[in-house]
Amino acid sequence: MYRSTEGLGVWEHRGKVASVGIGHSPTARRWDGRPETSVGALSILALRKAIADSGIAPDQVDGLVLVPVTTTGAYWPADQPVPMDVANAFNQTDDPLDGIGQLSSEWIIKNMPELSNVKFTMYAPGCMSAAIVVAAQAVGDGLASNCLVLKGWHNLEGRYNHGGISGADEVPGSFAVTPGRTLWGAPGCYGTALQFAQYCTKYGKHHDMMAPFMENSRRNGLLFPEGYWAQHRPEQLTPEDYLASRWIAKPANLFDNDIPIMVAAAYLFTTADRAQDAAQKPVYILNHASSRGAARSITPTLEEVEAETASTGRKIYEGAGITADDLSFENMYDGFAQFHQFHIEGLRYRGMQPGDALDFYQTDISIEGPNPILASGGNIGGGRSRFWMHTDCMQQIQGRAGARALTGVKPEIAVSGGPMPMGGNFTVWSATPD
Repeated sequence: MYRSTEGLGVWEHRGKVASVGIGHSPTARRWDGRPETSVGALSILALRKAIADSGIAPDQVDGLVLVPVTTTGAYWPADQPVPMDVANAFNQTDDPLDGIGQLSSEWIIKNMPELSNVKFTMYAPGCMSAAIVVAAQAVGDGLASNCLVLKGWHNLEGRYNHGGISGADEVPGSFAVTPGRTLWGAPGCYGTALQFAQYCTKYGKHHDMMAPFMENSRRNGLLFPEGYWAQHRPEQLTPEDYLASRWIAKPANLFDNDIPIMVAAAYLFTTADRAQDAAQKPVYILNHASSRGAARSITPTLEEVEAETASTGRKIYEGAGITADDLSFENMYDGFAQFHQFHIEGLRYRGMQPGDALDFYQTDISIEGPNPILASGGNIGGGRSRFWMHTDCMQQIQGRAGARALTGVKPEIAVSGGPMPMGGNFTVWSATPD
């Protein structure tokens, strides 16, 4: 299912799987408690939009891949009653939190009677990047012909990652610095800051060189109509705003972290043959690749990150049968902004080598130029969804990116994915199957 080692050769389903439908829900900062704004309701809306966008009849959909874990904020406290008025607004499963604090394929199918012919369902871990990998492989292997891919996020009131030991007043020992358990509530921020500090020391760079990237990401995100900032706070982030922001884990400041939101997105994947009859131009998948890097200690070192991202880049190109020179643009993960340069240096995007990215950010990285960086705006530009970058790759190639459309390059082949440099899933998208 996951292509996580080098030497596997060209993906056996290269160009035989295509995306033909995209659906997004509206965004919100946090859940307001109503049934129609719950993560389940947002997910149903996104799924129905993806089906309608594809032009494929709902009864032709036979697969559903989703991520069941939906939290970006507080976990549901064990002593907090379930809002039964919300649960009872839908067809329930055995768990009343289904559709409120989590999602199951059973809940989706119970509440979408039009999906009466779904025979294949599967869960993916973590985020949309993983769900895409699972769905692409499933369609390629013939487990489903028309497969929906879903990721929904909820953001409840309370501290980020507020569950288990992270919800305690004190966090002892190594848990205090382990990614996912940080005291300040931003999983991974501490480790990323350490790696970035090592990066700056090794290559003679400094934090302020991130400012053009941050400005560019917000600008691109404001051109993404479905994004949080575009919908609710259409404010351009200036270099001055960024540089004046307070430290969260020096050298990572407030804006180096994305903002948790409520949102859902869905895609419809099908076979290349069936895609010819879809309503939208197919976007073909040339490869998917995964990173499963392991650190020797609590937090990966810079050297470990650079070795793993370089390996990931090689897996991406090997399986797709392309080289770095074939990439039109990239949409790699940026939920912690300082991840991004590790990803693109590992890709050798535009000929980059380790230590080159921050200097590259000082050049023209806009959607109008020949070297676009993060055309979607990513999580920094749209809010923490981990799927803006995938949608953008598809829309750019289809010619449906609107005001965000690339004009300095012809969008033909792109790569997207993440999240972590030491653990993520990546997809290569193409205008043609060859």
